[in-house]
Amino acid sequence: MQNFSLLDLSPVPEGKTTADALANTVSLAQAAEAAGYHRYWLAEHHNMPGIASAATAIVIGHVAAATKTIRVGAGGIMLPNHAPLIIAEHFGTLATLYPDRIDLGLGRAPGTDMQTARALRRHMAPEDSFPTDVQELIGYLGDMPDTAPVRAFPGLGTNVPVWILGSSLYGAQLAAYLGLPYAFASHFAPAMLGQALQIYRETFQPSETHPKPHAMLAAGVCVADTDEEAHFLKSSQILAFARLRTGNPGKLPRPVADISTEVPAHVLAQVNQALSCSATGSPATIKAQLSAIIDEFKPDEIMVTGMIHDHAARIKSFQIAAEVLTDLKT
Repeated sequence: MQNFSLLDLSPVPEGKTTADALANTVSLAQAAEAAGYHRYWLAEHHNMPGIASAATAIVIGHVAAATKTIRVGAGGIMLPNHAPLIIAEHFGTLATLYPDRIDLGLGRAPGTDMQTARALRRHMAPEDSFPTDVQELIGYLGDMPDTAPVRAFPGLGTNVPVWILGSSLYGAQLAAYLGLPYAFASHFAPAMLGQALQIYRETFQPSETHPKPHAMLAAGVCVADTDEEAHFLKSSQILAFARLRTGNPGKLPRPVADISTEVPAHVLAQVNQALSCSATGSPATIKAQLSAIIDEFKPDEIMVTGMIHDHAARIKSFQIAAEVLTDLKT
């Protein structure tokens, strides 16, 4: 593992507002920069009252303006929701304002329910145009000739680094085919992680920008002084995920002492499986857990994420995680 990074969903805690969540995002980004994180990514989600990063490019610009050196990007932009030219202009503008600091991760899922997806796209296309849309977008960010009928201003020549994101084998195959870096969403869908990384590495076709594969996995972290405190703090995320899975999304709940009294056993089992690529506990506990994940999957980079209701406790969790991950770097 060469670098470690942070994914922030800009959660809105119960009792707080979207403005509070966005202020927390800036505060966490500044703490992450000071702690040594390499990237700070935000994700596109829609129609979710507990997530404040729907207008992802705007939040990225806000975070980049409040920090100095950390890379800031999208993990990711759900490209089927947008015209490639618009995303090229958005991220070309960001790259012009904050040179050599902007990343663009692209996902194929809508990042929401189908009714909201229709509201976003207006006209749902039956065909899967993701591979061609990715290539079109990369073209707009590159050095297009003056004779090209459509160009992105800003965007042209910015060469914003593009990542393919995924939680299945599809993204691994596409990233390998296009010679792009690949990030696997194992923080909520770990089932195919090993197989996806194997396919990506074995079928990778070198490109001009990436002569060899670069694989990043995502893992949840929740760190506190003791194992008991960390599991208590993590109950907020487990409860939020359970509510999402049962069709009742909301703000990030306050932690509870006994999660089993709040979530049916079969739902809790599903949630625990979905969140199993994670490290929860004291510094010593999470060091052992993260070390095991890194030893098994050998990522070039790891991106950690985690939602804690108390903002100070969340910052502390990521600060301790940074200390642990610094020790695990090779």
